[in-house]
Amino acid sequence: MQLPITDPVQAAARTAWGEARGEGSRGMQAVLNVIANRVAHPGWWGHDIADVCQRHAQFSCWDETDPNRAKILTVTDTDPQFREALVLARCVAADHLPDLTGGADHYYDRRAPAPYWAQGRFYKRTIGHHAFYRVGLRGDGN
Repeated sequence: MQLPITDPVQAAARTAWGEARGEGSRGMQAVLNVIANRVAHPGWWGHDIADVCQRHAQFSCWDETDPNRAKILTVTDTDPQFREALVLARCVAADHLPDLTGGADHYYDRRAPAPYWAQGRFYKRTIGHHAFYRVGLRGDGN
């Protein structure tokens, strides 16, 4: 499958902006932390930043039917929140972004019902409206 965005910084920034622009810098950083945690342990969710961000059914902003998809594909650095997402994405691509999530590899918006995968999993913390979990990686931080 050809990814729409192959540049890792662009893919990460667009994902963070699409998923958490209403959550401020910490919220976008936390989404980027999830991306980094997945990249550090390649698997079914992808093998590099661009792949992890755009893997089917992983980050809703990339879903064909999500209204955010058109926005993430057209946002430019004239948007202040996207500029911030770009700065954070450059840090994650350089492996210099502190992990606010405690090693989480999943999250969901707490304003919606909890997804099936959150049941009995390793809850890590809540940042803004997102609850962060360790689902695909061992719960002890490895």
